[in-house]
Amino acid sequence: MVFLCLFCQKLNLVHSDCVIMTVTYTSSVSTSSVVSNFLGLLLRWRGSIYKLVWHDLLAFMSLYFLFAVAYRFLMNENGQKLFENISEYCTRNVGLIPLSFVLGFYVSIVMTRWWEQYSTIPWPDPIAILVSSSLHGYDDRARAMRRTILRYVCLCQVLVFSMISPRVKRRFPTYDQFIEAGFLLENERTIIENMDAAFPKYPKHWMPIVWASSIVMRARSENKIRDDYAVKTIIDELNKFRGYCGFLLYYDWVSVPVVYTQVVTLAVYSFFLFTILGQQWTQNDRSRVGESVVKWFPFLTILQFFFYMGWLKVAEVLINPFGEDDDDFELNWIIDRNLTISYFVVDEMHQEHPELVKDQYWDEVFPNELPYNEPKMRSSPPEASTAHIETESKSLKAKSKGSAATMSVASEHSNLSSNRSRHKRFTSNFVPGPSTSGSFTDSYFLNIGHSRVVFSEDVIVSGQETQSLNRDSESTLDFNELMEQRRRERRERLRHRFMDMRQGTTRRASSGAPYRITVLRPPSAETMAQEQVDSEGTIKGPSKKPSATEKKPDGEK
Repeated sequence: MVFLCLFCQKLNLVHSDCVIMTVTYTSSVSTSSVVSNFLGLLLRWRGSIYKLVWHDLLAFMSLYFLFAVAYRFLMNENGQKLFENISEYCTRNVGLIPLSFVLGFYVSIVMTRWWEQYSTIPWPDPIAILVSSSLHGYDDRARAMRRTILRYVCLCQVLVFSMISPRVKRRFPTYDQFIEAGFLLENERTIIENMDAAFPKYPKHWMPIVWASSIVMRARSENKIRDDYAVKTIIDELNKFRGYCGFLLYYDWVSVPVVYTQVVTLAVYSFFLFTILGQQWTQNDRSRVGESVVKWFPFLTILQFFFYMGWLKVAEVLINPFGEDDDDFELNWIIDRNLTISYFVVDEMHQEHPELVKDQYWDEVFPNELPYNEPKMRSSPPEASTAHIETESKSLKAKSKGSAATMSVASEHSNLSSNRSRHKRFTSNFVPGPSTSGSFTDSYFLNIGHSRVVFSEDVIVSGQETQSLNRDSESTLDFNELMEQRRRERRERLRHRFMDMRQGTTRRASSGAPYRITVLRPPSAETMAQEQVDSEGTIKGPSKKPSATEKKPDGEK
């Protein structure tokens, strides 16, 4: 019944198969469910194993039942004994064919090659962005340069696709179709045809890339491209695009060695030929338990055929992904997409962007927490794999925490007296008043917070008093008010930092100590000229004048 439904579905989808390619089922398996999502995929026809295997399965079952009918009704006793001996021989020795190893390794090679071919397909988006950002000008000549460069890039790709894909070749059989689609002009067609006549043995897909490089150099000479680095970057991207197109041709020229394909095909078909003979029900199988099932229908043999033959068909479909199978690449869609996006980037979006406005986190600098449409979708940050490992230091810390709690009350009074004595020594040796030297450690007043000891001129706050302050503050402090206070402080710090960098004024740290930010600026022209004069004078040295007592020798004037 399932095969009948699939056959009816096949008849209804014959026309759509000629239009739609590349079977996509990602949306059907995006989330796992109680009932496996893969079971729903078994009812699909396009790109399915049923569509690939049903011809071979029909031939396999026909041969199987033909031999079964001949053995049971058409052979005499001697013929049946001979058939039984052949069946027994095939059953015992069919395992000599290493089908799983040979077929699995071959399919692995083909799958890797299939994905590498898709990864090799070039896309003109990087070149379009570079040309749009580097080739300046709004006049018709600059616009024509940008559009022509990207048209040549797309032309190179279409020429390569027409050489490796039958579907693209039927779309562009001659240069007339290239001209009709807008990839080629009449004068360019004449040049390519002349080159084809002069050098008929070599492909000409690289010619549009050469033309595009010449346009880039002409734009540089006309100062439409303003630096040589942009020229080099565009030329490198053009060469990379041409290289990828060349790799596609290499994949088309150099396939998996034909001897390996022959070995795999011969192994699969010979295996099932021996299976047709070896899995037959014979008179010798009457005494075997369970062999009566094979007398009516070979269920497991059919499943085995599905697995191995389907494996071979996977390799047959994927070995050339540029053909017309259901899972082959949609090259015609890629051609349409690339030309449209290229023109859109270099022309419609050339040096255009939305209006610059402040984002919603402008004052906060960065968001502390991003919103979710559904709060239950919010997840906690990932933890390190060693976060919950119990280490020796953690266990010692847990033990010491209990003992420290019992000792803290007893040592409270002794700590208070020792802190006062240290405060006297500290205030006698420390510089009174805020410092002007710019050091953060020159202040005698360090207000770190309620959780630590606070040093001042007259009062020492002990640990017991800070604990009481913490309890009072925790009972009255609101978390939202605290967050808002932190944001105001951060904005104030950023504002002062910006003003200090601009004006070079003195600012104060949180402890009250002043310090100054010095912005290094380049020397002025007068300073540089004076330094050059001084250096030249130093190199030449002071000029020595003859003294009055020195006389010139006779004869000198």
